Amino acid sequence: MIRFENVGLRYGIGPEVLRDVSFRVPPGSFHFLTGPSGAGKTSLLRLLFLSLHPTRGLISLFNRDVSSVRRDDFPEIRKRIGVVFQDFRLLDHLSTYENIALPLRVAGREESSYRNDVVELLKWVGLGERMQAFPPVLSGGEKQRAAIARAVVSQPAILLADEPTGNVDPLMAKRLLRLFMELKRLNTTVIIATHDTGIMEQFPAPRLVLEGGHLYTRLP
Repeated sequence: MIRFENVGLRYGIGPEVLRDVSFRVPPGSFHFLTGPSGAGKTSLLRLLFLSLHPTRGLISLFNRDVSSVRRDDFPEIRKRIGVVFQDFRLLDHLSTYENIALPLRVAGREESSYRNDVVELLKWVGLGERMQAFPPVLSGGEKQRAAIARAVVSQPAILLADEPTGNVDPLMAKRLLRLFMELKRLNTTVIIATHDTGIMEQFPAPRLVLEGGHLYTRLP
């Protein structure tokens, strides 16, 4: 599903942020991505979402060498990847319900085929009473939960989440991690970037650890 071979990344003429990063992630697996602040976790996620290109090395997604993919084909690949960004990226002119349903609408599905699923997901993440609210009036935690719901609603082949529990209380954090684990059982490949050691201890999974630009794999 995901393969990195000796990947390096630098911004401009600065030093490499990532150095000789190599790992493989099989379909339907769950990994935490961790490491100190500034270690390159967000940069690695951006490489996976094709919003950054490596300075060197090979990245393969869905058995395709990313360097050989035409830029015009990137949107088609991204449709198979759900992403939870730290800045949420909700659309202020759409309601919470409309934001979460957006990936399904863009995919061409009729609302009648997904409305009940979206409503159930909203209830699961604690936003059942906020369906018609717009992002500017949502709290940080509510925006976080809406962003997560939008990322998972289409059951993507790959889910990438950057600190998805950073703005929610511990009880909701556990609930959201159970949602991610359920996606894994549905064969979604899940990578969660987090500093939260408590969550990682409660949900044992392999860890991709970034230190000094290098990546190490640690078993739970």
